[in-house]
Amino acid sequence: MPLFTYKAVDGHGKNVVGRVEAVNVFDLEQRLARMGLDLVVGAPSTRKARFLGGRIPRQDLINFCFHLEQLAAAGVPVIEGLVDLRQSVENARFREVVSGLIESIEGGKNLSGALAEYPEVFSKVFVSLVRSGEQTGKLPEVLKSLTESLKWEDELAAQTKKLMMYPAFVGSIVLLVTFFLMIYLVPQMTGFIRNMGQDIPLQTRILIVVSDFFVNFWWAVLAAPFVAWFGLKFAMKNNPAVEYAVDRYKLTVPLIGPILRKIILSRFASSFAMMYSSGITVLDAIRSCEEIVGNKVLENALRSAGQQIADGKNMTAAFTDLNLFPALVIRMLRIGENTGGLDTALLNVSYFYNREVRESIGKVQAMIEPALTLVLGAILGWVMLAVLGPVYDAISKMKF
Repeated sequence: MPLFTYKAVDGHGKNVVGRVEAVNVFDLEQRLARMGLDLVVGAPSTRKARFLGGRIPRQDLINFCFHLEQLAAAGVPVIEGLVDLRQSVENARFREVVSGLIESIEGGKNLSGALAEYPEVFSKVFVSLVRSGEQTGKLPEVLKSLTESLKWEDELAAQTKKLMMYPAFVGSIVLLVTFFLMIYLVPQMTGFIRNMGQDIPLQTRILIVVSDFFVNFWWAVLAAPFVAWFGLKFAMKNNPAVEYAVDRYKLTVPLIGPILRKIILSRFASSFAMMYSSGITVLDAIRSCEEIVGNKVLENALRSAGQQIADGKNMTAAFTDLNLFPALVIRMLRIGENTGGLDTALLNVSYFYNREVRESIGKVQAMIEPALTLVLGAILGWVMLAVLGPVYDAISKMKF
């Protein structure tokens, strides 16, 4: 069905701009009328335009889930909740998505079916949880769990951003200072040192070579990080072995690796607990978790565990055989299986790892600050020693 871009007016006289699928302009007008909008102008748009308009902020998704959860708990029909939500959404792209959801539900689809039409906004896990909530009559509980999960992800993103801000700032200062020293200051001193007519120390010769490289190939120094980044992304996209090796390295890199592993395990535990408590089977929950861990090593491990469980093994034994999950996860899985409270046990795992991630990020941030200061001091010290060393030697040999 073609996608139309429209400009309309709502019941309060407010202009509304968006996109919606329709057979023709007349059908577009009828669809907008059912949404309480009067068409001003509409024209066919490309299908590609549906995915344009910017990324949906996580805060909008949190408000979306919270709003629907409150209304669903109060017994308000979903369609009325979406209509009410559309009036308060400020993001034009998300307003378009909500309008599309309203149109799909009015066309006969349920909420999960309407959400599935926007995979770029709502993940498969999100849709699966909503579908399970609809089937079990626990939609308010599912939406509340999704709200808490999105809040945790937003908090984690804020902590990570805070962690990276200082290193990025100090790292930029280090790079700028290094470029200034190598491209301007050192070449100014090189001619003077060479004209002193004495043997140049090794550290000074190394500094001169490095400075000459910066002067002659400064463009290569600036381009190298970007070339390496895009080259690695291209290799990962076209070679699964490279992607697997990079993901394995991410889990083993000092300081950052353990934090990343904890983040992934926390995301797995909380998502699995939500799906399991919502009535989704263990195998379906594991298959869905494969898509959200974001790491090929753990994705393959979950796939292997799911296969073993399908073959008759219990969950604890399957995860133990992988040798990837720590003793805490295995112990909680065993307790959950024995007591029948697997979702509660995994939520405890998620809580533990959430706390560990916050503490670990704080520790790494405390270590990065002095480490970068030492790096900057070491570079300045090396330059000063290499430049002033020969000058001091020459002055000490003068006879007055």
